[in-house]
Amino acid sequence: MTTPADTTTSAPDAPTVTAPSRASGALLRAATRHSGVRCLALGLATTAATAAGLLLPAALGRALDLLLTDPGGAPATRWVLWCTGLVLLLAVLDACETVLGGTTNARATAWLRERLAGHVLAVGPRAVTRFGSGELVARLVGNAAQAGTAPAAFAALLSAIAAPVGAVVALALIDPWLAAVFLGGAPVLTLLLRAFARDSSQCVARYQEVQGRIAGGLAEAIGGFRTIAAGGTADKEVARVLRPLPELSREGHRMWRVQGRAAAQAVAVAPLLHLGVLAVAGILLVHHRLSVGDLLAASRYAVLASGVGVLVGHISGLVRARVAARRLGEVLDEPATDHGTRRLPPGQGALELRGVIARRGTRTVLDGVDLVVPGGTTLAVVGRSGAGKSVLAALAGRLADPDGGDVLLDGVPLRELDHDELRRAVGYAFERPALLGGSIANTIGFGVASPPAPRIREAARTACADTFVRRLPEGYATACADAPLSGGESQRLGLARAFAHGGRLLILDDALSSLDTVTEHHIAQALFRRTPGSSRLIVAHRASTAARADAVAWLDEGRVRALGPHAELWRIPAYREVFGAGDTEQQDGGPAPAGGGS
Repeated sequence: MTTPADTTTSAPDAPTVTAPSRASGALLRAATRHSGVRCLALGLATTAATAAGLLLPAALGRALDLLLTDPGGAPATRWVLWCTGLVLLLAVLDACETVLGGTTNARATAWLRERLAGHVLAVGPRAVTRFGSGELVARLVGNAAQAGTAPAAFAALLSAIAAPVGAVVALALIDPWLAAVFLGGAPVLTLLLRAFARDSSQCVARYQEVQGRIAGGLAEAIGGFRTIAAGGTADKEVARVLRPLPELSREGHRMWRVQGRAAAQAVAVAPLLHLGVLAVAGILLVHHRLSVGDLLAASRYAVLASGVGVLVGHISGLVRARVAARRLGEVLDEPATDHGTRRLPPGQGALELRGVIARRGTRTVLDGVDLVVPGGTTLAVVGRSGAGKSVLAALAGRLADPDGGDVLLDGVPLRELDHDELRRAVGYAFERPALLGGSIANTIGFGVASPPAPRIREAARTACADTFVRRLPEGYATACADAPLSGGESQRLGLARAFAHGGRLLILDDALSSLDTVTEHHIAQALFRRTPGSSRLIVAHRASTAARADAVAWLDEGRVRALGPHAELWRIPAYREVFGAGDTEQQDGGPAPAGGGS
């Protein structure tokens, strides 16, 4: 199987995230399971750090009491050493958290990107039609990295919650009144955190949506750079791509305001709770119910219990990860192309379209098309720009599925064929082929199964590519990126790839358009001869190409207006106009003006 042409697709506005995608929650759970060992280790490290952090104030308080009563005694020295050991342990655990958190994020991000990329390729062109190439890249790169932080953020959030809960319990163990004072203001902190999570989620969703729009505009500009350069409109394109930038800035500032407001409110409430705990502890100290060491420990536990700033940071990271996962989930919700398990029976590559309907948006591109390509023959498809020629070519080899009707190859519906069986049976060549592969040989052999080297070279000779390939520095081993190829040479490599894989059906979507007349003539001699066991469907823009085919299907406004030999159709003035020929021009077998693309 060959790869579709590189084409510039206008990216639609990215879907606004308003409700959780079905796949987002499952996606985060799967990413967490994928990094399960590291998440477990990170959870253990953060739990141990939390436990050490909770033990340290009590140890400091005990050491202080012993130093005040017996400064040179062994118990005081022992407790000081315990405090030192806890501080060192916290430093080691903090380093472990940093390393585990980074590796967990990297592993989860890599897994998410692999999962998303594989799904996009499984969905096919429909994914680009819905989201746009720039938006898909933004989600694959940016949103996957943000969603990849979720497993580590969740593990860190659990320990961040455990710290204040443990601190409240420690206050209750020192004296129940201390915990009661703190819990009196805890509902206010809870409401602040809840409001922050809600407002932050909305801001992050809008911010990421605007990012996707900018990425989509940039992808369009890159794809049309030659048109932009020729028109001298670079400044206008920069302005167009960056037009959403003020909106992005507003959403970014709104995110910071939400986070800043939450932090400011927390800072206003937390010190009051801290002062309340210290005041009660001071009273208890005066009444000899607490020691000085207990007062120190209570002060430290009050700080840990009111550590809302830490929670705000963790919640903010988790919110960004969940919103990003929701955007990834939207892509994963797009159903992948399903394949059957059937194999092709013996046949000659007969192609049949039965009542095929194809829509693009609200427009019906093909409307009830019935067409038969007998095995071993060649059918040329012609028509004006927008007639649906390329759509028909895509449906014929199942690069897309029709919205109605069936496409059959040797009597078997394409939907029911096994994936590899289908791709071995159908070969494609395009006007602008994507040259995928590390070398020229790999590019020609790119497919489900790579053909042997002799077949690759034979296909290159058939496509008139062998001569210029041999002139390259390393011949067939030359990297495609290092080979300065013209449009016609790239098109010949695409043809060679289609010839190398053979198959029962060869589909050429304007794959001869960039060739000179002599090269086209040489390729046509091999292409148009009757080949038992193989048929061909060719999207043709030249009268000379249509004239060589066994039959011509004339598409007009989504329907087959006429079907027959080119010589018979040429008598119709409207058919001649498809090729730009006037009423008085006669068919002479020479080159004809090229028509537009579909």
